Amino acid sequence: MSGLPKLARFNENVLSKYQIYNSIFMTLPFDTINNTGVLLPLFNELCKKGFQEGKNPTEIVDAFFSKYQENPSEKEKTDLLFRFIQYIERQVVLFDAIEDAAFPVVNNMDGVGTLRNSKETAILGEKKEALKAYLEEFKVRVVLTAHPTQFYPGSVLGIITDLDKAIQNDDLLLIKKLLAQLGKTPFYKKSKPTPFDEAVSLIWYLENVFYHSVSKIYNYIQNNIYDGNPMDNEIIDLGFWPGGDRDGNPFVTTQITLDVAERLRQSVLRSYYRDVRKLKRRFTFDGVQEILTKIEKRLYKHVVRSYSKVNFSQGILLQELAEARKIVETKHQSLFIEELDDFINKVRIFGFHFATLDIRQDSRVHHKAFTQIVKDLQETGDTTFPKNYEHLPEDEQIEILSVVKGSIDPKSLSDETSVSTIESIYALKEIQKRNGERGANRYIISNNQTALNVMETFAMLNLCGFENELPVDVIPLFETVEDLQNAEEVMRKLYSNRTYRYHLEKRKNKQTIMLGFSDGTKDGGYLMANWGIFKAKEALTKVSREFDIEVIFFDGRGGPPARGGGKTHQFYASLGPTIEDKEIQLTIQGQTISSNFGTENSAQYNLEQLLSSGIKNDIFTKDQLNEKNRELIEDMAATSYQTYVDFKNHPQFLPYLEKMSTLKYYAKTNIGSRPSKRGGSDKLDFSALRAIPFVGSWSQLKQNVPGFFGVGTALKKYEDADRFDEVIAFYNESDFFKTLLENSMMSLTKSFFELTAYMANDKEFGDFWKLIYEEYKTTKRLLLKLTGHKNLMENFPVGKASIEIREQIVLPLLTIQQFALKQIQELQNSDENSEKLEIYEKMVMRSLFGNINASRNSA
Repeated sequence: MSGLPKLARFNENVLSKYQIYNSIFMTLPFDTINNTGVLLPLFNELCKKGFQEGKNPTEIVDAFFSKYQENPSEKEKTDLLFRFIQYIERQVVLFDAIEDAAFPVVNNMDGVGTLRNSKETAILGEKKEALKAYLEEFKVRVVLTAHPTQFYPGSVLGIITDLDKAIQNDDLLLIKKLLAQLGKTPFYKKSKPTPFDEAVSLIWYLENVFYHSVSKIYNYIQNNIYDGNPMDNEIIDLGFWPGGDRDGNPFVTTQITLDVAERLRQSVLRSYYRDVRKLKRRFTFDGVQEILTKIEKRLYKHVVRSYSKVNFSQGILLQELAEARKIVETKHQSLFIEELDDFINKVRIFGFHFATLDIRQDSRVHHKAFTQIVKDLQETGDTTFPKNYEHLPEDEQIEILSVVKGSIDPKSLSDETSVSTIESIYALKEIQKRNGERGANRYIISNNQTALNVMETFAMLNLCGFENELPVDVIPLFETVEDLQNAEEVMRKLYSNRTYRYHLEKRKNKQTIMLGFSDGTKDGGYLMANWGIFKAKEALTKVSREFDIEVIFFDGRGGPPARGGGKTHQFYASLGPTIEDKEIQLTIQGQTISSNFGTENSAQYNLEQLLSSGIKNDIFTKDQLNEKNRELIEDMAATSYQTYVDFKNHPQFLPYLEKMSTLKYYAKTNIGSRPSKRGGSDKLDFSALRAIPFVGSWSQLKQNVPGFFGVGTALKKYEDADRFDEVIAFYNESDFFKTLLENSMMSLTKSFFELTAYMANDKEFGDFWKLIYEEYKTTKRLLLKLTGHKNLMENFPVGKASIEIREQIVLPLLTIQQFALKQIQELQNSDENSEKLEIYEKMVMRSLFGNINASRNSA
């Protein structure tokens, strides 16, 4: 099987099985409408032919009912369309499960980009020692976030897991039962999840996937690269945002933060408890059995009874396990020692925290809270801040902020925002006390614009009773194009501050800086965001090295290329020596968690790809941009940026999104706890609009504007100047530029303008739609010319095949969604009753789910 080409393996193990199991699913009698499973393929075929013939969604739906239904009532029509939606949602799940089950067959688990391949390449190149030295410091941090791009409830996740196993075993009877169960299980949530609910959903992945896959990777490195010797590096760290990400989410309270941290602690200890019970079956030897029994009892008290008064920590547990290991090694011929080592490694990696809970808040909220704290303190006669503090120049404020210390009582504060901000810092202290310092030791400031933003947070931390050294990393997040350009000067000012510099010394001379791909793209377009972040990383690397500080970049990435997603491991492998690369840190969110890390095999494979991308960049290759290529991309980014800004400033831009897309329905889907925009205004404000619904709305339209708009215009400038050969040479010389454009090609592949071609005739938005379509055609034509390909993603046939099947599955869903949107527009312009309007709005909302999950990285 492994000898077959990858595409052949995909066709045999994914496409063929989907066709078989889908035919079974379509004949299952679990609905109240006769022959839905028979009618859906007919509707699907009519959609394909209809769009080829230039028909609009309304014409296609009307033609279907005219051809296959005898005088149906309006209710019968809408009922059948809703039933189609229900079927298609479940077809997506079925395809997900089949693709997940086939993952280790389709993907070579020992091929290029895996650790085994990296090890063998290093040995052949006589670079094994260099690889070992590199892995002593290199880390990957995957941070799970609960941004609203994933709607599967826990019950459906369980079915997907069981389907995966049943498909691997070709258990047809069980598959049939699970498909029937899938048909009867609700997919959508009647109420919004709380941040705690979101945390519980993601902890499922920690317990069932990462707990096993991360330890496997660690064990492999230890046994095969370090020859069984211990490592003083966890290699892979896990981060966690649900319950700690307060930015724009009023539902994240201090109690939620504490509850999530406790749930993380309980979950990892519960996993340890299960492992210790298994170990006791192996280690029935004198001396070892007693130690394991003692550990088991302690874990039982902490997990089953939530008992935490007994002195117990990661350090104590590791000490006791080391004692047990010594006995096994010296008295029992190291029998089963590899199983004990596996458990010891898990405790080293996951501690008592499982994943580090990051705290995040917007700098504007911080500033408001801090200003009120200063006023409150001054009114009590406190002299920490001079009376004229608010009117002092920024540099003088920073000097004061760098030396303040204290222990504020939140109850003494008058403002709710100030109270919740200070309470969140005290919660951080409590989490460190219970879960260890790694339980919560990072405070991220989003929308960071100045050094003052960082120092206000630094001061608030120091005003919360931390004695001596502050055990927290303060992490600025630079997002907009302007903020990225100013980032170097902000960090220079911080590094020049003696107190902050001393703080960094105590934090191993490391400074983490977060960069926002999502909001960067929303603000400046695809090319400018990526090039802007690249340049910011170079400038921040340079200034950090100047102060002997190791900068660590934390990338805020979404699923699709428009939000920094796409082929991320190729992106990291393409970075050159001008960018610090001792760690790779990135956010993983929404359906990207389930698609890339949803099973042990896929998680292990994708984590290894990230690890090896850093290894490739540092040990084997260094892709450095020469001056000519830098000038090219600088000019293309500037052209693209201006094109995108002009587009964004078009008077029809926001009205088009508001009236013609699904933007306003994102807030109604109940798939995430966080509001779809910042602030409480009913008016659509671009600056307050979150990147997820923004990018997701373009994705639902199958236009994917943020992933390509401006790229075509930038390329055309060189074609018109007869300089396109220079761009081709750049593409062939630079992995960075190549990866950037290949990710844009993915956005184009997932576009389908035939769906909305009817908008070209719209009186209000016809010209605006044509503007988008022209940029799409230009970008597609020139990317194909650049690569020499006839089709998009020609060099990624399996990825292209997967996208094509998913797009075929949801084509009827997209058609129904556009049909419903058109009906809503007509109803709003008439005197029709609101009952019909409500039905079609529900239809739009329900159709969002399947489209989101089918794309797997749509937002």
